[in-house]
Amino acid sequence: MSKKPFILLTNDDGIAAAGIEALFHELNKVGEVAVVAPRNEMSAAGHAITLSDPLRVSEYRKGPEFFGHAVNGTPADCVKIAYWAVLKRKPDLVASGINLGSNTGINTIYSGTVSAATEGAILDIPSFAISLGTYEKPDFRFAARFGRKVAAHLLEKGLPRGIYLNVNVPPCPEDQIKGVSITRQGQAVYKEEFDRRKDPHGRTYYWLTGQKVNPEQEIEVDDGALAAKMVSVTPLHFDLTQYAFLEELRSWNLKP
Repeated sequence: MSKKPFILLTNDDGIAAAGIEALFHELNKVGEVAVVAPRNEMSAAGHAITLSDPLRVSEYRKGPEFFGHAVNGTPADCVKIAYWAVLKRKPDLVASGINLGSNTGINTIYSGTVSAATEGAILDIPSFAISLGTYEKPDFRFAARFGRKVAAHLLEKGLPRGIYLNVNVPPCPEDQIKGVSITRQGQAVYKEEFDRRKDPHGRTYYWLTGQKVNPEQEIEVDDGALAAKMVSVTPLHFDLTQYAFLEELRSWNLKP
């Protein structure tokens, strides 16, 4: 009798987040799911890993039921320690999410959710990240079902070495979603501000804020697809080399 596919589920909003629970229940329909996720919120952790402090892993329960393992580290830490130390067998798939808020454009670089999928790809495991494009009154039900569909396809088809998927779901009722767009990562940047404040002791501190400027509107771009009420699916790769510039750079004849 063949084993059910083994799925590692993580996130960056923390193991208690509603998004990871919604995805857990859907992924259980296609495989055996093991949750290894940050103990606390680790949004915008990027691909940081913990080297100078010990990682601690503890069982996490929802009521009386065991839900998974909580780690005092980043999403990338969670995938690493799950793969090398915690899991009883190697996963057939890594799923990360469902993130609260979209991970599109430049956000993708900072995203802990996406970086967990990056780590899965580094380990040569089919991987995807999934996010819901809102911070207000999130309804994760459709995003969770779509995540199950992505998982089923990845388990069947796999992915080329180094490639992983970044999925963003519009925050509208399912009957208003216009379809799925295969997209590229957008290039819109943020106009950032640091709000200067005082704490109760009169000491200055800063709070980062800002908004995305001129996001691209084409449905072939992640931000544009979301704006058009389409699910965005972007193939990413951890190789950051800009191959088109290699010959130009060689022509500089840089010497020590």
